[in-house]
Amino acid sequence: MHSEPCDALRRQGYQFFSTESSAALKPCLWCKRALRGGDMCYKHQFYGIESHRCVQMTPTLRCNQRCLFCWRSFEHEYPGEREISPDEILASVRQLQKKALSGYKPSPYVTQERFAAALDPKHVAISLSGEPTLFSRLPELIDLFSHEGFSTFLVSNGTRPDVLEQCRPFQTYISLTAPDRETYLRVCRPLEDTWDAIQESLSLLGTRRSAVRITLVKGYNDHEPGAYGRMILESGATFAEVKGYMFLGYSRKRLERGNMPSFAHVKEFAEKIAAEAGYRIRDENPLSRVVLLERVQ
Repeated sequence: MHSEPCDALRRQGYQFFSTESSAALKPCLWCKRALRGGDMCYKHQFYGIESHRCVQMTPTLRCNQRCLFCWRSFEHEYPGEREISPDEILASVRQLQKKALSGYKPSPYVTQERFAAALDPKHVAISLSGEPTLFSRLPELIDLFSHEGFSTFLVSNGTRPDVLEQCRPFQTYISLTAPDRETYLRVCRPLEDTWDAIQESLSLLGTRRSAVRITLVKGYNDHEPGAYGRMILESGATFAEVKGYMFLGYSRKRLERGNMPSFAHVKEFAEKIAAEAGYRIRDENPLSRVVLLERVQ
């Protein structure tokens, strides 16, 4: 890998599985907060995931979209990387998580019991950066994690339904960030038009535990709630998350603070989606500006 972008990401807390691969992990803010005895992320509230026992990782930093709202950098990609094997990732995941959290051990806010639990993670969120379905051995990696007792949350932009069809994570997330093709091209700026592929991926969700994730960017994709609702209804997804864009990271170079919707705006939009889809509002987290919708059985 090129040393300069790699060094920049290491300074941000990325732990790489290999010097030849961009597969990496990085504990999220909520993991660190939970480790100190603070709040856990909304995934704990919604799905029971313990934040301090969750590994946030990616098998590749490559991505085929350039979404305006993405807080990651588009400059840190390695198209010529060697794909690391699933076995190599599994062999190092606990060690790298321990390395990433090692500075918290002497903290008076971190109990010995909680720190020990954090070093024995039970959940893997394949969501750190990049598009995981660009990793050719993703189905094998997920199966390996599952076999080792991890629950896996796969977050995908849905552009590779052929790969998603082979994946069997605990929960599949598909990002749906536009009500129509025109908005998709404007907001997600894909390297090629993959709107039809996303629709195909959505059609897979009714046969598995799944969630459609909508990141709402004020002034860009917060229109046509009925179109979102119809696509969610047709997908048969178990859940749908309507979450407000947060003015963070590299997205600040592309958007403005005014593009961050209030929780009231997010909830009102979610209610309109729910009405069209026939889903019910199951829960909400104002701090994270997210509303959880659930399919009515």
